[in-house]
Amino acid sequence: MSLRFAALGLLADRGPASGYDLLKMFEISLGNVWQATQSQLYGELGKLTNDGMIEVVEEGARGRKVYAITATGRKELRHWMIEADPAPTRRDETMLRVFLLGTVEPEERRAFLRKCATALKGRLAEIDTLEASIDWDDDDLSHYGALVMDYGREFIEMRGNWFEKAADRI
Repeated sequence: MSLRFAALGLLADRGPASGYDLLKMFEISLGNVWQATQSQLYGELGKLTNDGMIEVVEEGARGRKVYAITATGRKELRHWMIEADPAPTRRDETMLRVFLLGTVEPEERRAFLRKCATALKGRLAEIDTLEASIDWDDDDLSHYGALVMDYGREFIEMRGNWFEKAADRI
C-alpha cells in the first residue's frame, strides 16, 4: 500500500513525471527506505489512474506517459499522511535468525552476529557515499530526505553496536 503513497507524494512534491522519471526518483531518494521495481511501479501507476488519483497529462513516443496527481489523489495522500496511523513493521528476517540461533553451534552464532555487524558498517559507508553524491537543495524532498538519512545512519549504528554486544555475550 505504501508504494501508492510514495508515488502520490513524489508527484505532489515534484509535479508531473513519467513512470521512468518516478522510478529514477525512487532509486535516488527513496531506495533506502522503500524499494520498488519497474513492474511494481508501473502497475501501481495503472491502479492510481484507474482510481482517479492521478491522470495522464501527456503522451509521447513509445507509449511514454506523464502523470500528474489529481485533487482526489492529493486528498487521499493528505488523509494517509495526517489521519491514518502507520502500520507497524513486524517482520525482521535477521531478528528471526537471532531468535533461532540456538539451532546452530556457538561459534556459528558468534560468526553470524559479527557478520551482521560488519555488513552494517559497510552499509554506513554506502550511506556516506550516497549522501556525498546528492545535490542537496532547499526543497522539501532534500530537507526531509536528509532527516530520513540521519535516522537511517543512527539506526544502523545502533543495530551494529547491538550485534557486536550480542556476539560478545555468546
